[in-house]
Amino acid sequence: MVKRSKEIAEALGASFVSKVPRTGGGALGAARLGRIVADLQRQLMPSDGKRPGRPTKAEWTRRPKVPMSKKTESRLIELAEQASTPSRRISPMQLAARLLEEALSQLPAE
Repeated sequence: MVKRSKEIAEALGASFVSKVPRTGGGALGAARLGRIVADLQRQLMPSDGKRPGRPTKAEWTRRPKVPMSKKTESRLIELAEQASTPSRRISPMQLAARLLEEALSQLPAE
């Protein structure tokens, strides 16, 4: 397949710049999302103290603002609602953070 892809690229006057990791679509991609949601539900813990606040992961020490399209935000809201349970709510941004961590873990260490 790679050889054929290179032939097609050459015929079009293009070249390969970088490899892109497999993202996993379809049923396997859905299963991966299910694992991410299960991990979040298991790992989110309220902080200590009298007023513990929203559950979070202890490793999450940064709270950056991330620009995104309205469509992406809507999809995150929809997925977070589906991932939440009555006993454990998952916010859209908690889901976004976990998806970003998952995507980056699939990249080469270079």
